[in-house]
Formats: sequence, C-alpha cells, structure tokens
Amino acid sequence: MGGDNRRVSSEATSVTTALQALLRAAIARAGGWLPFDRFMALALYAPGLGYYAHGSRKFGLLPSSGSDFVTAPELTPLFGQALAVQLGEALQATATDEVWEFGAGSGALAQQLLSALGDRVRRYTIVEVSGSLRERQRERLAGFGDRVRWADELPARLQGVVVGNEVLDAMPVKLLARVAGAWHERGVAWGADRLAWEDRPTDLRPPVEVAGTHDYLTEIHPQAEAFVRTLADRLAQGAAFFLDYGFPEAEYYHPQRHMGTVMCHQGHRADPDPLSDVGLKDITAHVNFTGLALAAQEAGLPTLGYTSQGRFLINCGLVDRMAQADLAQRVAAQRLVAEHEMGELFKVIAFGRPPVWDALGFSQGDRTHRL
Repeated sequence: MGGDNRRVSSEATSVTTALQALLRAAIARAGGWLPFDRFMALALYAPGLGYYAHGSRKFGLLPSSGSDFVTAPELTPLFGQALAVQLGEALQATATDEVWEFGAGSGALAQQLLSALGDRVRRYTIVEVSGSLRERQRERLAGFGDRVRWADELPARLQGVVVGNEVLDAMPVKLLARVAGAWHERGVAWGADRLAWEDRPTDLRPPVEVAGTHDYLTEIHPQAEAFVRTLADRLAQGAAFFLDYGFPEAEYYHPQRHMGTVMCHQGHRADPDPLSDVGLKDITAHVNFTGLALAAQEAGLPTLGYTSQGRFLINCGLVDRMAQADLAQRVAAQRLVAEHEMGELFKVIAFGRPPVWDALGFSQGDRTHRL
C-alpha cells in the first residue's frame, strides 16, 4: 500500500509540475498575464495534463475510491430513470429519435437513459473532449453497440434531444473584481516561482449593476452563453435540457455574494484556490441561468422551463420510483430532491425549437418568470 501511495503521489507531482511549466510558458507568451478563463481552460483541458485530460478517477461515491466528487447519476440510477421520462416525452413532442449528451462523465447517465428509453433512441451521441473519459464511457456502454457514438464537437446541424448534467459549470469563466470602487479583470501571472493572482483594469462589467461600493468578486460567462447560441443556431429540430448548480441573475449578482462562486473539488473536499494543485482538481463556477436563457432567446430558441432539480424530478415521477426502491436507493434519491442537498441548489433549464409544448418536468413549480 505504501508503495502504491508513493507512486500515485509521484504521478500527481509530475502532472502538476508539467502543467505549471505549460502555464508558465503560456503566461510568458501572453505578455506576463493570462485571463482566468484561459487559465481555467488549460488547467482543465490541456492535452494529457489538464484535470479532464488525464487518467485519474474523477467520479465516485467516496474518497477511498480515489475520486474527487459524486454526481447525481453515480448516487442512484433513479436519477436517470426519472430524467428519461422527460426525455422520452421530448423525443415524442419533437418527433426525433436521437439523444445528444454533453460531457458524459463516467457514462453512468448514458447507461441509465439508454436502458430506460430503449428503442425510442435510435442513436445516442456523446460530445466528449476528454480522451480518458471517452475510453471509460466506451467500456461502460459497450453493450449498446453501434447505437452509441462519440463526437468532438457539435455538428453543423442536429436533430434530437440534448442533455447535459453538470457540464455548464466546467465551462471557463472570466473573473471580475471591483476593488476600491474600480472594476478589474482578475487573471493569473507567474511570480516568486508560483502562480499568482493579478488584476488589470477592464471595461468589462457584470450584466447588472452590483449595488454598493464594497470590494466584490464575481464571474461572467461568455463561453457558456456562446455555447448556447451555437446550439440554438444548429438545433434544427428538438429540445435541450441542462441540469447544474447556479442562480438566476438577481441572485447571482446579489450584493452579498461578494466572494464569487469559483470552487475546486479534490478528494470529495471543496476549496476556493484554483492556483494550487493544478491539474489535480476540478474547477467550477455556478451557472447564471438568466444569461443562458437570454442568449438562447436572442438566438431564436425559447425557454421551455426553469425550476429546481428537486421539483423537476418529482414532476417526472421520482417519488413513485423511490417508493418501489430499497432503502439504500431511497436514501440516495433523497439527496437529489432535499432542499439542503442537491434539490434546491441544482436547477434545470430547458430550451425547445418551436412549436413548444408544456414539458412534464416543469408542470409544477416553473420559475421561468424569475429568470
């Protein structure tokens, strides 16, 4: 055991050292400063070195598995089964037979959806940028044969139902810091043999004015909004459902939320320091759902609904499924809907190509009016 621990520690040190060297070179080429979104992209996706680009285990229930965090599909298959009810309705309403999943992680959700939807899905396409995760997905989904395929990016045109669970939070964000009343963009420099924060004056602003004059750190999400606009442009027929943690704009840029939402995950612990252990931990930011809805609307893709994950899953029949499950599954599923767990922090937003319909997942508790 000691030898294994030393080997893992050595590999981790090697990843961090190599990624730091890559980042230092990128900083130098950029004139001594990288905006945070560029740093985040390299820290997560640099080939062979970024967190999602090497072979460490990411998803699991416990730290003893070597994992860093757990997502809803790993908690219980009841999550995917309930979500499948909504996706099945969407496939029928949009007269399509394809599912596109972004950032499929361990492949657990794909497995649950494919099993539940059966022949209603002719083809299931996973858009995955991580080569190591793609291989794990291939192993897990081998039993579904050529119904499953992989893509590196969106095609020029697609039809079907799109789904993404905890994918938007991993899209790089820009950091904005109001310091002594003046707005700066917070980026990353190299100083004293380590990565360091550095602020530079900017004309960028949050989408709404943040009341007060106190120092304030927050994020804007140009990449996630560009992704939604691209999806709107290329989705010829169908709908899209995204589940993630975040807030509507009024809550996101509340004067009291002055420390921002960037958070890292490693060994099932959270910390706010993305500059340490680069390559060895996830870096995320909460989603501004208002920004996504506006980007989609401006691109001609209306919002079907927006609500909490707890309400969405209950609308999709999760409670009935829990009643038929064993105790362990009921306990796990309770985490999905409990307000103090994932039920309230996580939200679900959906977009649909007209003609829109009344989607089951938003039949009660729809909060679109609060976006």
